[in-house]
Amino acid sequence: MTAVLMRAAAFVAIILMGYLLKRAGFFQAKDFYLISRVVIRITLPAAIVSNFSRITMERSLLTMCIIGILCNLVTIGIGYITNLTRSGDSKAFAMLNMSGYNVGNFTMPFVQSFLSPVGFAATSLFDAGNSVMCTGMTYSLASMVAGEGEKPSVGKMVKKLFSSVPFDAYVIMTILSILKISLPGIIISFADTAGAANAFLALLMLGIGFEIRMDKEKIKKIIRMLVMRYSIAVIMAAGFYFLSPFILEVRQTLAIVTLGPIASVAPAFTADLKGDIEMASAINSLSIIISIVAITAALILLL
Repeated sequence: MTAVLMRAAAFVAIILMGYLLKRAGFFQAKDFYLISRVVIRITLPAAIVSNFSRITMERSLLTMCIIGILCNLVTIGIGYITNLTRSGDSKAFAMLNMSGYNVGNFTMPFVQSFLSPVGFAATSLFDAGNSVMCTGMTYSLASMVAGEGEKPSVGKMVKKLFSSVPFDAYVIMTILSILKISLPGIIISFADTAGAANAFLALLMLGIGFEIRMDKEKIKKIIRMLVMRYSIAVIMAAGFYFLSPFILEVRQTLAIVTLGPIASVAPAFTADLKGDIEMASAINSLSIIISIVAITAALILLL
């Protein structure tokens, strides 16, 4: 468990560093927008290219892609339903900040260190479905909900979806993987280098956006959303482990992945919709801390 705790401490330290540097004046709140653009348009797409260039699409585990999408749809739906009486902006905020799973930057290292190769493959494919949602589809749905008076349509959703650079990268890499077409080595090398910065920049971005000086109403909203998110996560984890028909390694994987933190790009997409980035970053940062405890406990109980 030492490796788990050390990696978790490193994640928290990067977030804390971003926050402390902002407090010291090294960063300003507006720097969040610059770093979020770098993450969404450069390092995250590069990380997707880098990761997918090493994934073999196993047909027997493609169900994990569908499960990744369904888990996102459940949390998006609950975020929308629990805010039915509120404004479109409130619904969009909840949809973005209660859904998605930070698999590549957070959960994957835990899985790689403690589960079998089957578990690693299942996690990768779950993240494939998860990526469809958190790199474009969720943002597309939230932006339509936020735009009061704008009627949803398939055309608008597709346009918004493909305007997301990470989603475009995901689609291209999925097609190439299915067709077993490899990218030139120089492109993969570039993606490896740029993608390696994604975890650091995403966590630093959260620290810069994090702000603890909030009024009581915001604190109540944060607690409410996190309680709902992790109540759903615990139910999903227990259901997958005890009730799903998969082999043990896959059931362990699904239980751990569903306890992961909210997608790291949620605050950046919240910023694009001109939402409350301080609250979004606080929710995201706290979800990482909660997931550190939850996943560590799950590893101890399930292994």
